[in-house]
Amino acid sequence: MKKSLTIALVAHDNRKSDLVEWAVFNAEELSQHHLVCTGTTGTLVKEAFEKKGVKADVHCMNSGPLGGDAEIAALVVQHKINLAIFLIDDLNPQPHEADIQMLLRQCRVHNVPIACNRYSADLMITSTLWDKDDYVPLKPKYVPFDRAAFEKMIRPE
Repeated sequence: MKKSLTIALVAHDNRKSDLVEWAVFNAEELSQHHLVCTGTTGTLVKEAFEKKGVKADVHCMNSGPLGGDAEIAALVVQHKINLAIFLIDDLNPQPHEADIQMLLRQCRVHNVPIACNRYSADLMITSTLWDKDDYVPLKPKYVPFDRAAFEKMIRPE
């Protein structure tokens, strides 16, 4: 990918090893971008990259429970995040669930792609759309459904 992105990396405790393993596997690609991470996740990614001799721009926010998810959500709202990778522990409750839902919601509202598993992260990081100058993601439309307009769209006369 030629374009430089700002990528958020977030992982719950039981998913941190999975995210670090994914980041190391994709280190060559990720080192070309600015990485914004929640505190512990970012520290682990930095350490893993250093051990592998990978130089990368990794910025650590607070840990998730201490506001890191909210800080990243604020960057999403400011259009400063291009892509988010958030490996969520769906098997255990999280004490900061409200912040997690806020980050996910802001990514959806502001049309920021967010991967919640490794497969979707792989697909997003390797997408050729990032470098297509003529591709501009459409803003989400929040309008009431109009059956007549829908029928015209699928059956033009």
